[in-house]
Amino acid sequence: MTLPRGFKATAEREATRIRHEMGVSEGDPVNILSVAEHVQAIVVGADRLVAIERLEELERLQAYAFSAATFDVKGKSYIVTNPLRSRGRLASDVAHEIAHLLLQHDLTEIREIEGVPFRTCRPDEEEQATVFGGTLLLPRPLLLNAARRGLGPEQIAVAYGVTTEMARFRYTTTGVAKQVLRRPR
Repeated sequence: MTLPRGFKATAEREATRIRHEMGVSEGDPVNILSVAEHVQAIVVGADRLVAIERLEELERLQAYAFSAATFDVKGKSYIVTNPLRSRGRLASDVAHEIAHLLLQHDLTEIREIEGVPFRTCRPDEEEQATVFGGTLLLPRPLLLNAARRGLGPEQIAVAYGVTTEMARFRYTTTGVAKQVLRRPR
């Protein structure tokens, strides 16, 4: 997949705008649940809707089949998360769903796993939500500042409450890794 021209720069500007509206500097960690509240989305653990045993069964049948989903109920957005995920993964999942909302993606595709229907977006929209969600959590200025302080992806993940995979993804795709390597000592 290829993102539309200028998408990453737009995502950085939007993440900065949202952080500014919330009074969070681009160098500070952001509480993704506060971002959800800011965009008027309600986050609910799936275990409040179905028995945790059903979620565990789904996980056994197909690992990571369900991480989070967004539903519109009577004009309100609900982000339903999987409580079986780590804290860092939950942050990424919620950020991903917020990105779908902000990008106004249409949930059009329905897939069924073991009789449970799931709505999904098109692959290009999933890629956009992954990039934008990661930008909400770890904007480039935050990463650059952290890298200049000597933090690598693992330390960034711990410091900012995300997965190592997300920190590594943002660290490399933003060019911060290369920029820090080129910096004279």
